[in-house]
Amino acid sequence: MSIPQAFLQELLARVDIVEVVGRHVALKKGGANYLGLCPFHDEKSPSFTVSPSKQFFHCFGCGKSGSALGFLMEHTGAGFIEAVQDLAQQAGLSVPMDDETPQQRAQAAAQRQQRSSLSELLEKAAHGYQQQLRLAPAAIDYLKRRGLSGQIAKTYGIGYAPAQWRFLSTVLPDYQNPLLLEAGLVIATDAEPDPQAATEAGATHSGKRYDRFRDRIMFPIRNVKGQCIGFGGRVLGAGEPKYLNSPETPLFSKGRELYGLFEARSAIRQAGCVLVTEGYMDVVALAQHGLGYAVATLGTACTPEQVRLLFRFSDTVVFAFDGDSAGRRAARKALQAALPWASDTRSVKFLFLPPEHDPDSYVRAQGAPAFEQALAQATPLSRFLLDAAAEGCDLDTPEGRARLASQAAPLWQALPEGAFKHQMLLELSDRVALDGRDLLALWQPKFGQPQTRQSKTAQAPRARRASAGTTTHLSQPHSPAAGAATEAAADALEDGFAERPSHQADFPAALPPAGARNSLRWPGAGGRTQGLLRRTPRGLLGRADRVARIVLASPQAWDWLSADDHQLLAQQPAPHGALFAWLEAQWLEHGPQPWAALREGLRRQPFEALALDLHTGGMALEPPAAARTDVALERPDPSDEAESGDLRSELRELLRMLHIERLKQLETEFIAHAATDAAQMQRYREVTAQRMALQNTKQ
Repeated sequence: MSIPQAFLQELLARVDIVEVVGRHVALKKGGANYLGLCPFHDEKSPSFTVSPSKQFFHCFGCGKSGSALGFLMEHTGAGFIEAVQDLAQQAGLSVPMDDETPQQRAQAAAQRQQRSSLSELLEKAAHGYQQQLRLAPAAIDYLKRRGLSGQIAKTYGIGYAPAQWRFLSTVLPDYQNPLLLEAGLVIATDAEPDPQAATEAGATHSGKRYDRFRDRIMFPIRNVKGQCIGFGGRVLGAGEPKYLNSPETPLFSKGRELYGLFEARSAIRQAGCVLVTEGYMDVVALAQHGLGYAVATLGTACTPEQVRLLFRFSDTVVFAFDGDSAGRRAARKALQAALPWASDTRSVKFLFLPPEHDPDSYVRAQGAPAFEQALAQATPLSRFLLDAAAEGCDLDTPEGRARLASQAAPLWQALPEGAFKHQMLLELSDRVALDGRDLLALWQPKFGQPQTRQSKTAQAPRARRASAGTTTHLSQPHSPAAGAATEAAADALEDGFAERPSHQADFPAALPPAGARNSLRWPGAGGRTQGLLRRTPRGLLGRADRVARIVLASPQAWDWLSADDHQLLAQQPAPHGALFAWLEAQWLEHGPQPWAALREGLRRQPFEALALDLHTGGMALEPPAAARTDVALERPDPSDEAESGDLRSELRELLRMLHIERLKQLETEFIAHAATDAAQMQRYREVTAQRMALQNTKQ
């Protein structure tokens, strides 16, 4: 019994180790980290440190360290499977079990192949629609009347589906391919849609299928990696439906994707916020006016999954709605989706435009400055929550205040724990004219019995170890082989929890002393040795080593790099180039990830040992002041901003030197052929000028 590594990576990216550890240890903010008394050994001064940026804990007293998963295993005595299930329950996830049978591996490979084939078909269809737009004067005229330029149409890949029943048969090689149905590009029916449809494009009566999108402006829907996963079509005339989306497919789910997010990523980072609208035309019209940080839901109410996705790109999310009753209802649904993610460090706002306007018409009528001014005056979540709770309530009467208390309960309960939730309790108790404790007492029956803050294993932290000092496994009793796995479980991979042998269902809860972590093997299927990791000195680090160390330890660092930087790093010699290419793919798919999540994805990658060695040298947390000098914990630490600025400056300088090295290599290549090729001499001069400019640049 095993759990897919991809799920472990997603799980550790979702949970907050500060919240997980905080359920068991009293933590206090100290600089960039959180401090507390170590739960693994007796101490009077706190030496236990939790890093929210690295999603890692470390004790400078006893040496224990690891991720949120490792903490639960070590602190509660839970086995690996049980700890994963406990953590997944806290994150609202279900744990997939993967026995790695040949049939399952074959099925997974088939699914990957299917997704690849679907993506290829959708990309070809998107290209065909874009080509048709150039040949459709009516469609071009419509876009011009809506104020869109050719550049915006190109940026968003806008196209046109002609008014033909089987246009895609001229674009795709096999119109009868069953994958066209799965991709949502065609519709199959028992009757021909038109007497002439069967003969169009050479189709036979046995085809009985036709294009889903006809005579529509086509908006490709891309995922965060830029792959086309579906389409939205806007009818040109007065037909219905006005907007038509792709159906649910293996690639496309309306509740998890957002239109325009791939195109808006850079603008979102620059603006520091993301604007959520309800239509494709809202997104492209705002981009036309220089407001490229807008995205759109896909014909449904905003979901918690979409809000979570947005918070990967910005800590500020603004929902834009019409000011009419329908807009208010949509805003209420968005409020419910956003509440679980409204932590103390995030901001959610609601922009209500005049009833006669949507974002598209407003920015065209009033201009970008007026729209940005309205955006600055958007209603904060706190005020909208109070307004939503007070809807239909006469607060001048006891009945009205009682109704407010009842309507506010589920909204307040949905908020994550923190200072903001406490502030909202005070605001609500003030409006219902009750003390906060009395209001909570009234709400308690609605919430049910208070849940224990510890898992079942936490109620008896060392119950399993008390029985003969052995570890209980789910699938097999203790044995010499299991004992060997116990020793190997204390690997030197600084994530603090054991590498799981593939033939075991669980992990030993105890780890050997830190001194035993030098050279470790772990058994694979059938007890064979699968790998060997040795901690050996690397000597002086090269520039690629130092760049990798920074981007591994700082989740936000990859955002600091340009596309040219990404390309340069991916071209570095092995194993560094492969590591950087993998990091870019992870960033595109998951956004910035803490080390705990990256660590899971690195398992069994060819560059795993390199990444671990580099991160080990750069991941050590700053010892708390009390652990160093016994001074007060309030001793000021350097600010997060200063540390981030230093890392950014170091990274820029390293990339500058790497670019210079690359340009010198190109100079050597070009000058070698310059005597016989004038073009090579010209390239040599251009590259030399670029190198000189970089060398004269002072960071």
